[in-house]
Amino acid sequence: MTTGSSPTPSPSQLSPGPNVIIVTLVGYQVAGISGAAVATVAMCGPTCVLAFLVARTWDRFKHARWRIAMQAGLIPVSLGLIGASAFVLARVADHNVYAGVITAIAATVGFATRMNPLWMFAAAGLIGLSGWL
Repeated sequence: MTTGSSPTPSPSQLSPGPNVIIVTLVGYQVAGISGAAVATVAMCGPTCVLAFLVARTWDRFKHARWRIAMQAGLIPVSLGLIGASAFVLARVADHNVYAGVITAIAATVGFATRMNPLWMFAAAGLIGLSGWL
């Protein structure tokens, strides 16, 4: 790799990883179903409680100036992260011109309409199953 170049990203960089699955399997292997349940709760519980408490606090200060300013500042950051994720996925998924055209059509439909993205996923799945790509 040369200086200044970046490696090709993979879709796995966008996913949270297999940690929860692995923790649940290890807990199951050690102590059966109760071990799987305890391991999963231990893995997910603290973050769920933290998210709940932050959401309650966030809601409590919905009219505070600092919250309004922070929320307005986070909108472009969120849009940038979503756009970067879409770009990474498109670079990996678009292995030929037809796939690129389908990605462009899906992006246009998603941007221009309020269609549920699940319908676009279903259409893409049918196109893939049909063998067109």
